[in-house]
Amino acid sequence: MMEIDLPDVVAEVKAAFERYEKALVTNDVATLNALFHDDPRTIRYGGAENLYGYAEIGSFRAARSPAGLARSLSRTVISTYGRDFAVASTLFHRPSMPGKIGRQMQTWVRFAEGWRVVAAHVSAIDDKI
Repeated sequence: MMEIDLPDVVAEVKAAFERYEKALVTNDVATLNALFHDDPRTIRYGGAENLYGYAEIGSFRAARSPAGLARSLSRTVISTYGRDFAVASTLFHRPSMPGKIGRQMQTWVRFAEGWRVVAAHVSAIDDKI
């Protein structure tokens, strides 16, 4: 039987997720790149882009404007399955996106070098709250 949400594994993924979030809002491209799995099968669907492979994701990060990245998170859920697989889901609000709520999901896998994102999806919808 697979163990779900082992406290020590959840804590590890939470720390990796928080490291990602800090890097995102400070535009720390090196850390953002380090937290994605370096593989052509890694995918990131963004608000206006579909990125296939680590190279495309890295190119996007390098060209992205650092303006307007501040955001606040809500309803963050980290679910782990066994010791090496996790999903992190969160809602986010940005002053630069009035009337919208952002949604982010990341699939994390533990590799020898640590936790890495292998798939991500970011989108925004009308905020009905």
